[in-house]
Order: sequence, then C-alpha cells, then structure tokens
Amino acid sequence: MPRFRSSFWRAKLFGYVKGAFTGASANGKTGLIQAANTGTLFLDEIGDMPLMLQAKLLRAIEAREILPIGASSPIQVDIRIISATNQNLAQFIAEGKFREDLFYRLNVIPITLPPLRERQEDIELLVHYFLHLHTRRLGSVYPGIAPDVVEILRKHRWPGNLRELSNLMEYLVNVVPSGEVIDSTLLPPNLLNNGTTEQSDVTEVSEAHLALDDAGGTALEEMEKQMIREALSRHNSKKQVADELGIGIATLYRKIKKYELLNT
Repeated sequence: MPRFRSSFWRAKLFGYVKGAFTGASANGKTGLIQAANTGTLFLDEIGDMPLMLQAKLLRAIEAREILPIGASSPIQVDIRIISATNQNLAQFIAEGKFREDLFYRLNVIPITLPPLRERQEDIELLVHYFLHLHTRRLGSVYPGIAPDVVEILRKHRWPGNLRELSNLMEYLVNVVPSGEVIDSTLLPPNLLNNGTTEQSDVTEVSEAHLALDDAGGTALEEMEKQMIREALSRHNSKKQVADELGIGIATLYRKIKKYELLNT
C-alpha cells in the first residue's frame, strides 16, 4: 500500500464522522472496510501496513466491527479479506514489524505464486497477452515480436514480476512504429544485459520509460489518486498537501503529474 501516514490510512480504512478532525469532509466518509461489507476487501502489500493499523485491523476481523474516527458506536461488518505481499512475513514477525496474531488470522488459505523468473515457460504467452491488452487500450495495431526478443525476455530476472512485464509491453506498444515488429533495438538497456544490471538500474529504466499500470489502474493506485485529489482540494499549498499525506514534495509533484492532477 502507498506509504502514507498511519492516521491517513486509518481514515481511509475505517472512515470518519462529521467533524472528526480538521479538514474532514463535512458529511464524514465511509471507510473501505465498511464499503466492502458483505463482500471482499483486497489489501495489497499487507507487509507495509503500520503496526498501529495492524492492531486495528485485527480487532475488526475478530470483533467483526469497526469504529470510525470520531464515532461513539461501532459498526458491524462482515467481510472477506484477501491480502498479498512480496515480503517475507515470517522474517517481519521475528523483527517485530508484523503482528504474529494478524498473520495467522489472514493466513487461512495461503497461495504462493512463484516469481516470474521461475516460470520461463509462461513468458511468451504473457508477452502476447499484455501486447493484446495494451494495443486494444491504445487503439494501436498489434505488433509482431521477434523470436530473439522473446528469448531475451526469458533470460531476464524480472525483479518487478508481472507488473514489470506489463509495463515493458506498454512501453514497446508506444514506441514500435505502426505495422513493424518489435526487435531488440527497442528494448531498454537492462534487458539487453540479460538481467545482470543492478536493481537500481532496473528501477531507473522503469521510472524513466515505463507507465506504471494498465488502463484502469490497480485499485490501490485509483485510491491513491483520489487521496491526493482530495488533499489538493483542501489546501492551497503543495507543501501542506505533502505534509498531510506524509510524503516528500518531490514525490507529490511526481504523483500529480502521473495522475494528471495538474489543474486540480
């Protein structure tokens, strides 16, 4: 989940009532847990959740109720939670970064998805899937892809897993001339080095060249966009917005540009 302050995420997850804090919506706001009542809530990167929120989430699961910020009476909820992480939660528990009781509450039906680097046989199928996805979205002509490019992709380590592959295909759809085949000259340098480039280089290439998601965006990115839009509407100063969100001013400007909120 995006790394905003615990208090900010508490408001988003549990909601708040009218007048709960300075800058609160005049009518209060329903939290994500209440909004998912009788349904399913997906929490991505659960390992990044602050300990304070972990305790409140555990109580909500066990008591089947939440207490919005500023409320005097709890609200009954009945939800199913699906969570995901790429962190080693056993190590986090040992280091005191993740609650063991919450882990066992969430870890009822564990599913381990092998990293993309261990599924080389799936690479070509996924390449064509993401090419189709992004050409449809962009209204482009479906490009061919040279066999040697597929072989290069099979050898890559894919530290960013499926998102990295999806981002790369979106990038290639944008840069390949219409009607031509994707060849190795269009690939970022880290791929031409057969994945031996350090992680910092991979990140640099990804941030420089690749869009971060597909047409609809992930649920969390849509939520992040809404958070920033709401904060911008409450403040005239970008620094005040950054302070409320608990992020740096440079990060705020990057996200404003990413989400096309320049005129907000």
